[in-house]
Amino acid sequence: MSATTSIRIDQTLYNQAKVDAAAEHRTIAGQIEFWAKVGRAALDNPDLPVSFVAEALVSMAEPREDATPFVPRSRQQ
Repeated sequence: MSATTSIRIDQTLYNQAKVDAAAEHRTIAGQIEFWAKVGRAALDNPDLPVSFVAEALVSMAEPREDATPFVPRSRQQ
């Protein structure tokens, strides 16, 4: 279990996190943490589209056994 810290955030941001968390099946704290990770990764990789960064983080969080192996188009029949 990781440590937690209470912070104050704008009510509008909290409300949006609540909506997005429900849609993405995350807790509100989990949604805000996800946004923070996306923001950090986007700042660290300014040459990549934010949507790519977000999708990469989501895919990295998926269990390995649920992953679909990559098959190059040249090998698909």
